Amino acid sequence: MGCWTTWLPTSWALAMVYHAQPQIPGSVALIWGAKYLVLCSGIKSLIMAIDDIIDHDFRCFSLLDIDGLVIRTKNRALPRGSISLERAWLFFGIQVAIGIYLAQSLLDPVSCRFAAAAAPLFIIYPTCKRWMYFAPIPLGLMFCVGVFMGWSTLNITKHMPYEVLLPVYIGGCFWVWTYETIYQHMDKADDVKIGIKSAALLCGKHTLPICSATATAFFALLVYGGYLNGHSIPFFVGVALAAVLLMTKLLRTDIDEPEDCKEFFLQTPLIGQVVLAGFVD
Repeated sequence: MGCWTTWLPTSWALAMVYHAQPQIPGSVALIWGAKYLVLCSGIKSLIMAIDDIIDHDFRCFSLLDIDGLVIRTKNRALPRGSISLERAWLFFGIQVAIGIYLAQSLLDPVSCRFAAAAAPLFIIYPTCKRWMYFAPIPLGLMFCVGVFMGWSTLNITKHMPYEVLLPVYIGGCFWVWTYETIYQHMDKADDVKIGIKSAALLCGKHTLPICSATATAFFALLVYGGYLNGHSIPFFVGVALAAVLLMTKLLRTDIDEPEDCKEFFLQTPLIGQVVLAGFVD
């Protein structure tokens, strides 16, 4: 799931720049799509490693082993004691070293700068639930940075069309807010017990109207960005189909039933894949 949620915004950008610059060979776009699939898997693994370490034992933020107190996460490696904290830090350090090497070896300078700009969020995001209700915001900013990286990777001009990419990036952030807020409802009972903040608790009974609004903003900004990039009818059909799938599932979700929230979250890759199919027009 984590790989999909970081890779899909990147793949949208690859499809967008391929559409805008037809001289780019299709094989090159596909190869980079595969490369980013590997890179995004690594990035998500790195994010999860530091998230688990901070949740388990980060004394400057909390004395609580948060993952060990939440039903959904209590059987992860650190809470159940199948890996030591020292080995977890070693694993994280190895991932950082490999990630920096791959970024410098594979990515162009502009993509590297965007990756470096997003890197602090890897540390900031896991701490957010201790002091703010808006954790989906830094998560979205982090997950969707691939919109700029994907375009820059294939770009054969010196111009970055931020007027096209920013709506897609911001729209992606609204998408993250939508699915992450519903996802957080799975843990809300435990969050209340241990004093953790979340967007789910903030929105409460207004979650569905709020998430409907953020989902609408997501699709509206996608349409605007696609229009500016010159996409045609198949793109708009793809976005419309994704909107129907997401909104239908959202409005049928019972936020007080963890399984309902989980099912909505698990539909997330399908939504992004349908949008991607539209971008490849």
